[in-house]
Amino acid sequence: MMRFMQFPSRFIARMTLAALWAAAAHGATVVNGRSTVVLETPAARLLIDLGGGSIVDFHLAEGGLNPLHWLAPNDEKVAFRPMAHFLCLDRWGPPSEAEGRNGMPYHGEASRVQWKETSGARNAAAMSAYLPMAGVEIERAVRLSETGAVFTVSETVTNRNKLGKIYNMVQHATIGPPFLDETTVVDSNATRGLMQSSPLPNPEDIEVHWPQALKQGRAVDLRHLTEDPEPNVVTFQLDGEMGWVIATNAAKELLLGYLFSTTDYPWLSFWRHVQNGKPLARGLEFGTTGMHQPFPILTAKLSIWGKPTFQFLDAGASATRRYMGFLAKVPPDFTGVARVNYGNGTIVIEERGGRNRQITVAAGK
Repeated sequence: MMRFMQFPSRFIARMTLAALWAAAAHGATVVNGRSTVVLETPAARLLIDLGGGSIVDFHLAEGGLNPLHWLAPNDEKVAFRPMAHFLCLDRWGPPSEAEGRNGMPYHGEASRVQWKETSGARNAAAMSAYLPMAGVEIERAVRLSETGAVFTVSETVTNRNKLGKIYNMVQHATIGPPFLDETTVVDSNATRGLMQSSPLPNPEDIEVHWPQALKQGRAVDLRHLTEDPEPNVVTFQLDGEMGWVIATNAAKELLLGYLFSTTDYPWLSFWRHVQNGKPLARGLEFGTTGMHQPFPILTAKLSIWGKPTFQFLDAGASATRRYMGFLAKVPPDFTGVARVNYGNGTIVIEERGGRNRQITVAAGK
């Protein structure tokens, strides 16, 4: 059994209020011709593109490698587009046929609209966006730690419709080359899972267990991605009160990780993509649903293994969810991650493979 400690409530309150109350005239910066929020501390640098709200760069302060480096080729000329770590809201996956005809995009509108920065400082910012078709507002507070390469995010979704609404919310954190290559290893405290390619209405009937999936009856180790991306999307539940997922490239001496409450995000999905026989993208996607389907299918399948497939917001109601992202240097012979603990402002990463080595990251108060 993995052991975790919840984010202390005073930590969450300070993180959210610090971002919302930041009074300095920060303003967005133009980066590569795009309006971007830039946060910097002695430990790290974080960039958020306002043309879709994506986190597009997170690297160590000394100019290190950015693991969050991905853009779908057909989105290169689009002003508002999903990139790297983007938010899927009000859905994860495709719209229904009727919704698609009316213009609802894949993964919802959050990464296809303009975001605006509402307040900001050197290491903290608040921003928001309105999703006109879904009728929901998203408010985000981001803070970059002064003590370590750690950022914390609090996001509040508010239903601005006059009627209640079902929805989903998934963090589509996507790593790409050069951080992603054949040696990159992904670890997590995921447990039982299902393959999105399994037949409906009960894809969980073909049950897999992390890190294993199946292709034509043969075992596939999802820790690695080489020339074959199948099965393409596999979804898991998580062990404990805190979920974690970490991608490590030991040759580049770097890892990227995420921590989140399994109450906020009970599902973790892995999307894998290759191009010309080489890894091109890996989605480390934690969210509120375990089914990559439109709402007519979700409403016929209320839960899987006791976990919901969608959420509900009444008229005018709000819901807040939080997560933490972090970077750490690792030795070149680092074998991967066995477990992660968080407490007293410190993230402790334990190596897999019996060496008993630990990596610590100072998250701050």
